[in-house]
Amino acid sequence: MTQLIHVDVVSAEELIFSGEAEFVVLPGEMGELGIYPKHTPLITRIRPGSVRVRVPGREEEELVFVSGGILEVQPDLVTVLADTAIRGHDLDEAKALEAKKLAEEVLAQQSATMDYAKASAELASAMAQLAAIQKLRKSIR
Repeated sequence: MTQLIHVDVVSAEELIFSGEAEFVVLPGEMGELGIYPKHTPLITRIRPGSVRVRVPGREEEELVFVSGGILEVQPDLVTVLADTAIRGHDLDEAKALEAKKLAEEVLAQQSATMDYAKASAELASAMAQLAAIQKLRKSIR
């Protein structure tokens, strides 16, 4: 029998995913993290990107885009507390492309009144959403 770990992915608005998984892969602050059952306890920040959950009995992984947040790992439980979380199939490519374009325009202006950190964060989030959309497309093929 395969060991499983319970995974909860939540945002401020709603519970996005809750269920058993064989493993979880997500973008940690220092690089990609792979979490398996009986993992050592851990708390870390996560950066914008894809949370991939391998659900037993399903061929395709569950994909959730997160804009950042906190990861808590216990031996039998993974909790992703996301600033914003969007199910992979709900991602809007046109919206992400527009957000990327706007952030790039703001960064190109380099005026004294611009919020460089906010524009950089919005650009990183848009780029991560587009990468998540590409991963989702590849998994469907």
